[in-house]
Amino acid sequence: MIKRPKSIAPGSVIGITAPSFGAATEPYSYLIDVAIENITRRGYKILEGKTARLGDGIGISTDPKVAACELTEFYKRGDIDAIISAGGGELMNETITYVDFEELKSAEPKWFVGYSDNTNFIFPLVTITGVQGIYGPCISGYGKVWEQTEEDAFALLEGTKDCFSGYDMFVKEPEKADECEEGNSQDSSDEEPEEDLFSKPREEIFKVLREYRYELNEKKVLTSFSCESGKAVKLSDTDKVNVSGILLGGCLEVLENLVGTRFDRVKEFKKDNKDIIWVLEKCEMNPMSYRRSLWNLREAGWFDGAAGFIIGRPGNFFDGDMMGVDRFNAVTDILAPIGAPIIMDADIGHVNPMLPIIMGADADVTAIGNDLNIRYL
Repeated sequence: MIKRPKSIAPGSVIGITAPSFGAATEPYSYLIDVAIENITRRGYKILEGKTARLGDGIGISTDPKVAACELTEFYKRGDIDAIISAGGGELMNETITYVDFEELKSAEPKWFVGYSDNTNFIFPLVTITGVQGIYGPCISGYGKVWEQTEEDAFALLEGTKDCFSGYDMFVKEPEKADECEEGNSQDSSDEEPEEDLFSKPREEIFKVLREYRYELNEKKVLTSFSCESGKAVKLSDTDKVNVSGILLGGCLEVLENLVGTRFDRVKEFKKDNKDIIWVLEKCEMNPMSYRRSLWNLREAGWFDGAAGFIIGRPGNFFDGDMMGVDRFNAVTDILAPIGAPIIMDADIGHVNPMLPIIMGADADVTAIGNDLNIRYL
């Protein structure tokens, strides 16, 4: 029922457009150039949209009508084989006001890659248009030495792998209870290099970026729960979670705002697509807002009959609590009554490295201890 776009290969054309945040400021203005270098070196052609480096909009790359027009044009164009978003951001909801997802049904399906604010496009692309999308790095994420995240994203684009595993280590930043990185709060994982770097000569900046790797400093720890009884029971390192279904979700900051709008077709989608595995992550919510957001989606009926939940590492990774509410019970107390298993702190979302996910794809998901495996069917 949900169409998978054709795989791309060297020689294919990748379009870059900015439906949310444009690469108008540093470090993005440098990262986009290094990313284009890396992708063209792999054998691809790049078609950079007019919006890709714009920053003349209010809280967004440019006028949302202009951004929507280019996004729609790129998706429909036959000479563009895949699209990678220029960045995350905050106000892509205003862009999709002018995107006709019904119209896109007649277009040849193509891969769209992005995460965070790009949930605004990927989620209705799946639930309305019926086309899969990749929740993965925006263009600046490829402006570094390619590690497993970048290779996995292109493995999905190229169709060379169908089984993916989570990563052993991640980058843990100092705790930020209230917000993510300033200036692009829903795309912080792409701005790793030190700020003072950008006061140096241009060629020195590029040299550092071309050699940059993630500074992994924390071991990944998954926490899984069985909820068969309607209560969350923490599983041991030897207990196995195995669930099959359609992967669907994205950034909670975006999803909670789609509820009840004309872009909310979840109930209609679920009539033809059963056994949904909800893949959810958040960037800047504190434990209270995190809990409220999940409650909102649950009470809207989105989670009714869910097969399971994969919860990404929180973007601000706040380990404290607010009046007894922490990042664990914010999830388990709200989702346990659904009765489906919950896998928490998966390698998905705003904390590097992120595991790219095909939203709308049928998959078998397995978790044992700290090992997460996703096999696409």
